[in-house]
Amino acid sequence: MAGQERRTIDLEEGWAFMQKGITKLKNILEGKPEPQFSSEDYMMLYTTIYNMCTQKPPHDYSQQLYDKYRESFEEYITSMVLPSLREKHDEFMLRELVQRWSNHKVMVRWLSRFFHYLDRYFISRRSLTPLKEVGLTCFRELIYQEIKGQVKDAVIALIDKEREGEQIDRALLKNVLDIFVEIGLGQMDCYENDFEDFLLKDTTEYYSVKAQSWILEDSCPDYMIKAEECLKWEKERVGHYLHISSEQKLLEKVQNELLAQYATPLLEKEHSGCSALLRDDKVEDLSRMYRLFSKITRGLEPISNMFKTHVTNEGTALVKQAEDSASSKKPEKKDMVGMQEQVFVWKIIELHDKYVAYVTDCFQGHTLFHKALKEAFEVFCNKGVSGSSSAELLATFCDNILKKGCSEKLSDEAIEDALEKVVRLLAYISDKDLFAEFYRKKLARRLLFDKSANDEHERSILTKLKQQCGGQFTSKMEGMVTDLTVARDHQTKFEEFVAGHPELNPGIDLAVTVLTTGFWPSYKTFDINLPAEMVKCVEVFKEFYQTRTKHRKLTWIYSLGTCNINAKFDAKPIELIVTTYQAALLLLFNGADRLSYSEIVTQLNLSDDDVVRLLHSLSCAKYKILNKEPANRSISPNDVFEFNSKFTDRMRRIKVFPVFIFFSVSWILPIEV
Repeated sequence: MAGQERRTIDLEEGWAFMQKGITKLKNILEGKPEPQFSSEDYMMLYTTIYNMCTQKPPHDYSQQLYDKYRESFEEYITSMVLPSLREKHDEFMLRELVQRWSNHKVMVRWLSRFFHYLDRYFISRRSLTPLKEVGLTCFRELIYQEIKGQVKDAVIALIDKEREGEQIDRALLKNVLDIFVEIGLGQMDCYENDFEDFLLKDTTEYYSVKAQSWILEDSCPDYMIKAEECLKWEKERVGHYLHISSEQKLLEKVQNELLAQYATPLLEKEHSGCSALLRDDKVEDLSRMYRLFSKITRGLEPISNMFKTHVTNEGTALVKQAEDSASSKKPEKKDMVGMQEQVFVWKIIELHDKYVAYVTDCFQGHTLFHKALKEAFEVFCNKGVSGSSSAELLATFCDNILKKGCSEKLSDEAIEDALEKVVRLLAYISDKDLFAEFYRKKLARRLLFDKSANDEHERSILTKLKQQCGGQFTSKMEGMVTDLTVARDHQTKFEEFVAGHPELNPGIDLAVTVLTTGFWPSYKTFDINLPAEMVKCVEVFKEFYQTRTKHRKLTWIYSLGTCNINAKFDAKPIELIVTTYQAALLLLFNGADRLSYSEIVTQLNLSDDDVVRLLHSLSCAKYKILNKEPANRSISPNDVFEFNSKFTDRMRRIKVFPVFIFFSVSWILPIEV
């Protein structure tokens, strides 16, 4: 059975029905009493369009309906919307615009549903503009293009009011500016060209005026506080109603007007600029200065230069202060001068700690400020004090805190911290090899004379130096520490050897430290004629050492040895701690009551200079172990000496001249023939 044919709807009839629905929609938008669309209403309107578009030609009215869709918007806009907008101004006009835009989007949504069949078939086949876009384009062409200038002016006026502290309706601005974004239909051209460009220009002018006033009235810290607040407010402004894409452009304008344009007069303000803030330790203001100028191209360079100058001046002042203090001390008060140098190094360490904290905290570890700090310290850390180079001062400082009886009385943690800081300062010293030489000599004395307070600290600083300067820098020092460990083992084995061979026992307690020549400082050797007792000690140790190795040669450095002698005086016996040379000289008097100067020179086989020094220390110094004729304070070739049996002292053990023992080893490699 054939279906009943559908009745043809002509254009006038169909459009008359559609206009009733469109009028109802307009009434609803205008707030007139009108019931909402029911499902039946919607279906009737949609079906009417469907039927008019699917009728056979010439009754297919798709093109005509597409045109009338646009005309519906144009008629509504020109008759209702534009008049209502034209009669309002400023904020009232903005509110009306927001409402009309909201209504327009509702109208587009409903009409595009009624005419949806056009979108699905007719428009897609003809590649025409979609219905939704047609509706929005009508608003842009008829309304937006006419009032965009007024809208822009009204919005910027409100923003300027807010900048001056007045309360404004941020939600209204958000809605208005959303129109600039949405009207671009996916592009930002309308927002950028019709609003943002003008806002940025206004921002530049606004803050230019503010900056001109503030730079004259305010101190540098006060100016920076205002600048930081302005930047914060502008950023908040973006969060409240501007598009996110405006943030960077807006902040750059503010930064340029408030900071870049006035960087030099601001940073160089006489009583409150960067130099004054550094002088007065205004860390909070310096941190703010960094935050502000780090956002400006090359904005940190003048600050880092001022920082470098300030640190250089402070360090140079410490050097001068130490020089003045040292030069004001009398020559005989050398210990006091040494203390001043120790204090000077502590002050340099404190200065470094202070400004490292500035770099880390105020300047957030920026490389420019690390570089400035390094260059500043390199200037004054390479200046000497009272004839001592900075390398020597640092080595002496380390020696003072590492040896026993350290006057600083530091805890283990404090010593480690101080050593760490000295090694950091060493990075600024140009002649690090000179430091190594001084340090090695002082390390030798600590190790050989048992003056080192803690082996762990000795190894710790070597590790730090190795990390800072490389393995080659510390290889000899590490060898010295290792030598001492091996030497202790040698001494234990030597004592066991003597105990196992009683016939070789020299009758004298002997302690020998065997070391590797290349690791230790070099010392002069002299061919002294040792007393028989000492010669026997040397021979016994040589015999022991040959049992340990066949390819090494011992070189004896007697000039640095010490001996403990039990001297029998009339009043009481006293233990004398003397040098090896002094001991050799005193033992000569075991075989003679009186000896002339020439006899002593001949028997010892030493130079006149060495003999004069020895005799002076034993007969003319504090402890007069020998009597001399004539009894004056100078030594001459005609003098005669005898043992002072009447000598006495309240102590039972005295140091006549404290010098210490040192034996070295040179390697001899076997040669194959």
